[in-house]
Order: sequence, then structure tokens, then C-alpha cells
Amino acid sequence: MNHEKNRPEQELDRHLADFGEWLRQRSRAENTVSVYTFAVGQFYGLYPQVNSDTLQLYKCFLLDHYKPRTVNQRIRALNCYMEYRKLPGRPVTMLKMQQKTYVENVISQADYEYLKQCLIRDGNYLYYFLIRFMAATGVRVSELVRIRTIDVENGHLDLYSKGNKSRRVYIPKSLRQDILRWMERENHPAGFLFLNQQGLPVTAAAIRGQMRRFSQIYGLDPAVLHPHSFRHRFAKNFIQVCGDISFLSDLLGHQSIETTRIYLHRSRAEQQIIVNQIVNW
Repeated sequence: MNHEKNRPEQELDRHLADFGEWLRQRSRAENTVSVYTFAVGQFYGLYPQVNSDTLQLYKCFLLDHYKPRTVNQRIRALNCYMEYRKLPGRPVTMLKMQQKTYVENVISQADYEYLKQCLIRDGNYLYYFLIRFMAATGVRVSELVRIRTIDVENGHLDLYSKGNKSRRVYIPKSLRQDILRWMERENHPAGFLFLNQQGLPVTAAAIRGQMRRFSQIYGLDPAVLHPHSFRHRFAKNFIQVCGDISFLSDLLGHQSIETTRIYLHRSRAEQQIIVNQIVNW
């Protein structure tokens, strides 16, 4: 494997910026870009060159300091970096992790309805439609912030998700009509759909912050009030009503249908409720 000379700090910053741009060109989410460039920067902060020995040393360092999920995330970043640099050698092997058979920390349908009612009552139509959009389409928060008014007018949009896989997101008719009426009432400008008070697109970080705030003021469990929870809510509702797991996998943009099968299983909280309702002996 190639040996590389130690880089000055400014040169490394430029190099990481180029790597980040390469990732964006492959439709990687901004959070992924941030995580991957951080991992490469961390690697060069520990080792002056990329070779099979330093890659294995970095893996050992990760094992000593992080949980398995983070270890695999950083390894994935280095493997992607090797692809970017066209470096020879085999990818670093990731840790084998047991696949979860259920999904946790999903907002219940009752809490979802309650949250919508609270937001309508308080006149917070921005987050009412933002939350409803996630739960009705299954988009990721990184995709949500890129939704434009033209997409609502069209009733759908095409996205490139993980693995550069193209998928179409359908906006249900009832949601589309309600958003169009809201846009007309608010004299919403053309462009991005969800805007902050300064007229700029809302950010994923701002949405997460608002979720924490909603959990406090509305008395909801903060563990289930996060953006991805509404994507889970969409998936669980869809599979209960439709049952077509292949179609759901396409809608969510999963690379493998095996990832989608998790929604066929009940969470621990749901299992507990059913046991409490059934078992009386």
C-alpha cells in the first residue's frame, strides 16, 4: 500500500474539503460527510501515512475507545476514503454485529396525533406540516430540509438515497392539498418548503432542537421525539395497512429488503402491551 508524506495542517484541511465534496457528488448526506471527514482527520492525527499496518492500528485504537457501532462507522469512512484516493489494498473489515429484530424509540400513533393537535392549537403550522410530512412520506431529516415548493405542486420528488440509489417520494393527496392551502394562506415564496423565521431553509440541527423543546413543553418522552422516529412511524403504519414489504423497502430507499424486515416485528413496548392485555392467568 502507498506510503504518504506527512501533510501540513492547512494542506490536510484542503484535502478533507476535497474528500467532502467527492462525497457530496455521490449524494451522501451532510451528516455522513461530516462523520467521514472527521474520521479521516482523526486517522491523520494519529498516523502520518496510510498503509495496512496503520489501518489496523487505527482499528485497534477505535476498539479501545468507542462502541462497536462507532467503530464500524469510522472503518466505513476509511474504506470510503481509500476508494476516493484509489489506494491499493483490501478494505478494513468491520465488526460483525447482531442484527436487531425490532425497532425501538418510535413515537406511538397516539402521541403523534397528540403532538399534531398541540402544534395546531399553538399555531405552529411550520412544525405541524414538517412533522406530518415526515410521518406521511418516510423521508429522512437530511432529505426533508431539501424539499421544495415545486415538489408539493408535483405531488412527488425523486431522491438519491444511501448507496446512490434513486427513489421516488410520493406526497399523499390529503397532505399535498393541505400544504398547498397553507402555502397560499402564508403567501409562501417559491423555493424551499420549510423556512425558519429568517426565511432560510430549516436545518436538521434546528429540527432536532425543536423536538427536544416539544418533549418538554408537551410532556412527551424525549427518547421517541426525534426526526427519525417519524420515519419509523411511517414504516410501521404502512406495513400494518399495506403489508407489501418490498414496496415499503423501495419507498424508504433501503439497499436491502432485509433492512426493512425490522418493521415486521413489534417493539418491546408493543410486546409488553399485548402481553398485559392477553395474559390474565
